[in-house]
Parts: sequence; structure tokens; C-alpha cells
Amino acid sequence: MLLSKQDFERALKSLKQGGIVAYPTETFYGLAVDSNNEKAITALYHLKKRDPHKPLSLIVPDVESISKFVSSIPEVYHELIDSFWPGPLTLIFPVNKKLSPLLIGGGDSVAIRVSSHPVAQTLCSEWGAALTATSANMSGHQPLNTALDVKRLWGKQISYILDGGKTRGGQGSTIIQCSDTEKKCYVEREGVIDISKLKQHLPSNYIVCKV
Repeated sequence: MLLSKQDFERALKSLKQGGIVAYPTETFYGLAVDSNNEKAITALYHLKKRDPHKPLSLIVPDVESISKFVSSIPEVYHELIDSFWPGPLTLIFPVNKKLSPLLIGGGDSVAIRVSSHPVAQTLCSEWGAALTATSANMSGHQPLNTALDVKRLWGKQISYILDGGKTRGGQGSTIIQCSDTEKKCYVEREGVIDISKLKQHLPSNYIVCKV
């Protein structure tokens, strides 16, 4: 479905007002809130009935934006970023203190990616900062890949839905955390990008293991 400028303007207005916006990604529909608005973050956790100790992943407009949210970038990530971003690879970084602890479940790391879906990209670029990228489902339930399914589930509980048509579904983004000191990459979730593809873009002395 072709979205208009007005569609994005309405979505951005909803975000500025602390609302929750549904949008399509490369895999499933996600839910966005302003990553600086703790009231909106709390509302999102409450809506999904999500454990507050489970962190929320983020999408950012571009690679350059990462430095605003992380304390460091593992050297090994540069090849992965060049090879798979924008795309369905979520990387876990050491977090800086500027991010709300609500976003990261009180932990010390943050999961970030740059989406390759044109709607997600446009929304995040127009917003100009990080947005949450948690799936548009009730926590623990199957993710959704159509705007109609999102509307049926949430109705007026969310502020706006950007209908970008049916997404590919299947698997979610692959989530990994790598350590330069340990020479290891921990696969938190194997998704669209499988381990064999990841290994092709990692130094041969790195060990890849599933969590």
C-alpha cells in the first residue's frame, strides 16, 4: 500500500504526543514510541503485558546515529554493519547513560538496527532519532504481518497504524552480541540471517554460539 505524506505526518504527530504507532518492518509489524518519553515507554510495556525487565529493541535512522545511544562499538561489528545494514540484523551494544533505563530493562546493553523497510526507514528518518521496534503483538504471542491483524488486536489502544501492506513474516530479525575481548558472538535469536551467513562476515578466530 502506498502511503502519503499525510500518513507519516499523522504518525509523527502521534509519537510527539506520546502515542504508540504501528509500522511494517522487513519481517513483521512493530510498535514505535518516542525512546525519550518514559511515559510512552511504560504505556508500551503495559499494552504488550511485557516483562519490564525485558529490554526493548530500537531502530535508528542510519549508522551515524548509533553513537548517540551506545558507549562503544565493538570492532567486529563494522563488517556486519557494512554487510547487513539496513536489514534484519539486530546488534547488541554497550549502552550509554543517556538512554532511559526503562528501555533496557535496567541492564547495560541496547539492541539496535537500521531497518531496510521503506516505511520503517521513512518514519525513523522523519523522526530523526531512535524509535522502539518491539513486535506488534501481545508478549509471548505470534507476531503479526498485516495492518488488519494489528488493528483487530489493538483497535484504539494504539494511536496510529502505518499500513505498508503485508510483510514477509516467517522469521524475525537475527539478534547477536559480540565481544572483541572474548572473540565470541552470542546469537540471542537466529532469524532471517542464519549463523552460516554471519560466519562469512566474521574473523575466522571468532566463535559463534547460540544462547
